[in-house]
Amino acid sequence: MSASRRRDMTSIGTPLSEADLFEAGRAAREQVPRSAQAEYQPPPGRDPLGILRTQHESRLPWLVELRIERMSSDPFAFYRGTAAIQAADLHAGPNSGAEVIICGDAHLSNFGIFRSPERAMVFDINDFDEAFSGPWEWDVKRLLTSVVLAGRSLGMPPADLKAAVVDAARMYRDGLRNALNLPLYGRYFTPTDMFRRQTLDPDFERMVKRTLKQSEKRTSARVASRTLEEDADGSLRFVEQPPILTRLEPEMRPLIDQVFESYRRSLPPNIALMLSQYTVVDVARRVVGVGSVGTRCFIIALADPTGDVQILQLKEANLSVIEEFGHVPPAFGYLDAELQTEHQGYRVVGCQRILQAVSDPFLGYLNLEQYSFYMRMFRNRNASFEIAAMNRNQFTTYAQACSVVLARAHARSPKASYAAGYMGKGDSFARAVAEWSHAYAVQAEIDYDLFAQAARDGYYAA
Repeated sequence: MSASRRRDMTSIGTPLSEADLFEAGRAAREQVPRSAQAEYQPPPGRDPLGILRTQHESRLPWLVELRIERMSSDPFAFYRGTAAIQAADLHAGPNSGAEVIICGDAHLSNFGIFRSPERAMVFDINDFDEAFSGPWEWDVKRLLTSVVLAGRSLGMPPADLKAAVVDAARMYRDGLRNALNLPLYGRYFTPTDMFRRQTLDPDFERMVKRTLKQSEKRTSARVASRTLEEDADGSLRFVEQPPILTRLEPEMRPLIDQVFESYRRSLPPNIALMLSQYTVVDVARRVVGVGSVGTRCFIIALADPTGDVQILQLKEANLSVIEEFGHVPPAFGYLDAELQTEHQGYRVVGCQRILQAVSDPFLGYLNLEQYSFYMRMFRNRNASFEIAAMNRNQFTTYAQACSVVLARAHARSPKASYAAGYMGKGDSFARAVAEWSHAYAVQAEIDYDLFAQAARDGYYAA
């Protein structure tokens, strides 16, 4: 990195310039060789089933069975719900020595497309419940392990899958270097527009266009038309579809106005003013995802003076698994220290705004009694790519695209140059983390079999 690329980092969390950080990362290979990143050893006393059971203690008990059912479908579905298990395992492994803001759950299904405030369609990370400051390589390993598991589910030959995982790791390495060559402003505000690339493979382009077409149906207006109906007095009410969608108990309705006002206070003035002109018309519990099943999650229907309806999602925010099970302390300097400690919803929102190039303008947070929440738009043409429908070429290209997006997200943190220096230009790191990911995929498959048997034996029964 040339002298012209040196930046004083004193005011944003580290006393070193980017060039100094790059050299520090290079020097860290002496203490933590890149080859050490290949080594996976189960930690002593490892208890994956117990970790899941601990998580269930804070979940709504009548939804735990649904979470187990969704995680039981196959090893990749199980893996989607086990960020806590992996965080505990990563804690016992090597750490190169620098933290960035990480996603904490960067598997392949947590990337997708959505509509930006400027109405453009962008591709980015789309789940931040576990986002936190932590070792950058933890995200890389979680992503690459998901590539292994998903690739196996698609029936990829072992040699092809091994090459695909190494290529994805290389794309992360190169993507981080390329992002660090951008001015800081460009790193933060340049979205990944995978739909205008002149070199887009025609086969992959067909998949992208298909997903874009599907996203046209994922809007607030469509949700409103399919889930709301008029009462006898003309009021709009959600139609129950238990257990996925259930209306809020009448005695809890008075809390909603309090929730909405608390949420508005966390927003920029323009969004807060706009929402002050909406009226809450109904609220319902809404089950989402795989790992999130059982957390307190709601959708709120709002009507403006013209009768137009928007849907917001209110979602519970718990401690990040990176902190709770990975035992990583908060690295203050990234987020407001007091808010980060007191508001898990603030942590989710703050990390999302750092990790994404463009974010939902309605992102906000609040605390209610002992619970922390964040609020966001529900269905803003957001869509995930259907991995099960991908052919081999589409899958490998998609994995590489996710790696580049992850690298760009990490590049927004001050110590990203350390990671670039540690990895270097060669393949040592890429091959090491690919080897680790194959080993951990075997561990995940063993855990899946244990989990499925435990579920059949009633281990998770209330």
